[in-house]
Amino acid sequence: MKKLLLALTILFSVNVSAKPVNINTADAEKIADSISGFGLKKAQTIVDYRTKNGEFKTLDDLNKVSGIGDKTIEKVKADILFSDAASAPVEITPASTKTTKSGK
Repeated sequence: MKKLLLALTILFSVNVSAKPVNINTADAEKIADSISGFGLKKAQTIVDYRTKNGEFKTLDDLNKVSGIGDKTIEKVKADILFSDAASAPVEITPASTKTTKSGK
């Protein structure tokens, strides 16, 4: 029973607190630490591609990186951001410009 409890504790403590990572700003270490199944080599490939070709806009852009295909993207898509929430554009709705007629 103790072995089962220990195994469950380890299982649930591994990568539970991982948050999605912005692949447009993160360094290779951060990418490798944040995306399950990505080692430092694959993460560095992402950084090198980004440096040469510019920021990723969609998951399809990530598919252009050598060694990353559709299956990999499907597994990790929840771990990837393309911008930080704090810097994400906010949609601003213009205030209503209701005109009133003068009392004639």
